Amino acid sequence: MTHHAMSHSMSPEMQECIQICLETHRISTLTAHHCLSMGGEHAAPEHIGILLDNAQIALTSADFMLRNSRFHARTCTACAVINEACATECERIGPDPMMQQCIDQCRRCAESCRRMAEMA
Repeated sequence: MTHHAMSHSMSPEMQECIQICLETHRISTLTAHHCLSMGGEHAAPEHIGILLDNAQIALTSADFMLRNSRFHARTCTACAVINEACATECERIGPDPMMQQCIDQCRRCAESCRRMAEMA
């Protein structure tokens, strides 16, 4: 959907949240792949699991907002909670440029999704 088409049916805040969620899906997926290649604690099933959970809920939240689902506030609430958990888990694993990028994006997504849920 083009930016022009999106602007007719939703608020600028929702448009921004959709873009943040899509970027979060991308970053979380890339980080999971990165962590698997590093091995060790980075590749622990629990760590990979939260990254993949995060990628999926971000994509789901974006999808619900794109469709203007009446349940989008619920997916945004879940997305905020899971993003916070993912950021905390990535911090626990330790410093690494890819992990830091994921932490920063997760926090940005959690904040945006919390605002969306409150606005609904």
